[in-house]
Amino acid sequence: MTTPFLRPALRRSMAGIHRVAPVRPADAGEEVARVFAEVEREFGMLAPPIGLHAAAPEVLAASWVMLRETLVAGGRVDRATKEAVAAAVSAANACPYCVEVHSTTLGALLPGAGAPGAARAAAEAAADWFRADGDHGRTPDAGPPFPAEAAPELVGVAVTFHYLNRMVNLFLADSPLPAGLPAAARSAARAVLGRLMRRGARVAPPAGTSLDLLASAPLPGDLRWAAGTPSVAGAFARAAAVIDAAGARSVPDGVRGLVVDQLAGWDGRPPGLGRGWVEEAVSALPEDERAAGRLALLTAKASYQVDDGTVAGFRRDRPGDAALIELTSWAALTAARELGARLGDRVPAAAGP
Repeated sequence: MTTPFLRPALRRSMAGIHRVAPVRPADAGEEVARVFAEVEREFGMLAPPIGLHAAAPEVLAASWVMLRETLVAGGRVDRATKEAVAAAVSAANACPYCVEVHSTTLGALLPGAGAPGAARAAAEAAADWFRADGDHGRTPDAGPPFPAEAAPELVGVAVTFHYLNRMVNLFLADSPLPAGLPAAARSAARAVLGRLMRRGARVAPPAGTSLDLLASAPLPGDLRWAAGTPSVAGAFARAAAVIDAAGARSVPDGVRGLVVDQLAGWDGRPPGLGRGWVEEAVSALPEDERAAGRLALLTAKASYQVDDGTVAGFRRDRPGDAALIELTSWAALTAARELGARLGDRVPAAAGP
């Protein structure tokens, strides 16, 4: 199998989006088409974790700008280290889809014994640090194994994947590869995916050029860890403003307050297999807000527990894909920002531009 055959297959993987109607590139409006074209050109494929946001075009752009300016764009940190952090955070969030994509990309960039020792060691050290931070709230024993100047990019990757993992768990299957492949075929398909991703990852586009997809906005205080790198700061300031506005449209005030209260000081520890904590929390809401509260809280703290019934309950009063994407994106980014602020307190401050 070669890249010209795999690329259309990956484009068709947008059909694997569920709970919202996927938007095909041929059917996309101008705003969505612009983002789709940039994603495919710079990421190497039309990535479903970004494409699933298409029902809310501004949120789609925000999701891409965060990913592009942290993982994809050139900067102080090599792509392999960023991919290692993305895979580690995704594993902590129980997101098998993102683990497969980013561990495959990492393996393609650092193939076995042929990888430079320093590059592999840097990637593994950064991944281990972020993995320890996500290990049920356990604080890493030592400071970060990277300089202050690298912190905005690496914390930015971690926050982006805390966000994307939650959205992927809600709207995509467990793997980017077709279900039911025999083991040998799956191994071959994964190898081809790795080669395609490596091809895109080896050419890093210049930082900051995606920012004009969104209006300028001030950097909120909880995102101050990004301030040392203008492209990362600009990406998160703009994305936060867009997704906060989406939350104001589609998340009832009482639900937003409840989620913020529930996340205050949260260390990322999974709440457990049961849902008693959710029902207790939403019992304080008016009856007509409880379905939205249930979906928002599960998205934020236990996205792997969201099921079709949870989504259907929300849709009864708020039909339409845009409202569903806006609520879940707001809840996912609110959780990611809380975890990012905690990470930011543990890394040295980078100097401003």
